Amino acid sequence: MIFSEDEVERYARHLVLSEIGGPGQQALKRARVLIVGAGGVGAPAALYLAAAGVGTLGLIDDDIVGLSNLQRQIVFSTPEVGRLKVEAASARLNDLNPQIAIETFAERLTPDNAADRIAAFDIVLDGTDDFETRRIVNGACVAAGKTLVSGALGRWSGQVAVFDGRPCYQCLVPETPPDAETCARVGVVGALAGVVGSMAALETIKRIVGAGEALTGRLMIYDGLAGTARTARIAADPGCPVCGG
Repeated sequence: MIFSEDEVERYARHLVLSEIGGPGQQALKRARVLIVGAGGVGAPAALYLAAAGVGTLGLIDDDIVGLSNLQRQIVFSTPEVGRLKVEAASARLNDLNPQIAIETFAERLTPDNAADRIAAFDIVLDGTDDFETRRIVNGACVAAGKTLVSGALGRWSGQVAVFDGRPCYQCLVPETPPDAETCARVGVVGALAGVVGSMAALETIKRIVGAGEALTGRLMIYDGLAGTARTARIAADPGCPVCGG
């Protein structure tokens, strides 16, 4: 795969990294990443994956841009309020890097379409904020043998994990918490979305180029108020209905 002069200049800081270089940048160019949810996590993640040169980015979300989104979903701007998120994000990402392809799906990920949508991509980045969708994403990724990068946030803290077979997200969250929180209910500091989204994008890039140690089977928890981060192992549940057995 040959890079154009523009690509050599655009990705110059990647090309001089021993962990990426030419082969890694070629892997990024070949990669297909599906971002589920163009919200607090998905918006900054999409910007960094586009800038990194991921060859094809898929965006699936049925929501429209709201004024309250702009506090943290930095892929959007004020004139785009009321526009479909996937359309607005696609335009911004193409402006940032016209050398990549963007595939948009103005719909929710459901049990009916999850298998088809996920099958067409190499890695799935889940930035959704409801447990039902997270379970659908996880089940489809396990069934299709796809790597899942998961990011979540609320208030002042965020989490990032990578799942690749066993353990899976279901092992981490076997049941929906009775007091499940969403950003709309409990709030979230906007800059935290940038931290978590960037971490999810970084884990995706590491996975594509084979650099470092991925968060596979581990959960990174970031406390924005304390300015600390810790990592915990995720135990595989032998009785997990998704990946067990």
